[in-house]
Amino acid sequence: MVCYRPGERSRLIYAVREYHGRKDEPKGFGWRDLRDLLVRARIQLGGPIVLVWDNVRLHLTAGMREWAAANVHWLTIFQLPAYAPDLNPVEGIWSLVKREVGNLAAADLAQITKAVKRRLKQIQYRRDIVDGCLAGTGLAIHG
Repeated sequence: MVCYRPGERSRLIYAVREYHGRKDEPKGFGWRDLRDLLVRARIQLGGPIVLVWDNVRLHLTAGMREWAAANVHWLTIFQLPAYAPDLNPVEGIWSLVKREVGNLAAADLAQITKAVKRRLKQIQYRRDIVDGCLAGTGLAIHG
């Protein structure tokens, strides 16, 4: 999640989940994981959130929609068009992660996860990179 506020440094807030193929283990993020990430973002950012997101199935689940509707006092959601990666700054972040991790000859999943986390952490503290991902969309934040 890339976070922008006029006059403040941009931020990258993320969580990584490994899938090990165990019985009853979720394969990826569920709506509750996304909910928890949004709650952490609200705490870190110290205020209401205006969320702009794409149409990933996770964003459209009944549980997520119900939770978002129950939290409209601090959460406003704008939906991007059905397929608009060029308007999503997160796509820029993933492009940067894939550049470094894409050619990794990893021995196991843990090594890939470590490389992804390392790259996300590097990006997280580089405001110019996070800002560049917004600039790459052609969108701008106005206060």
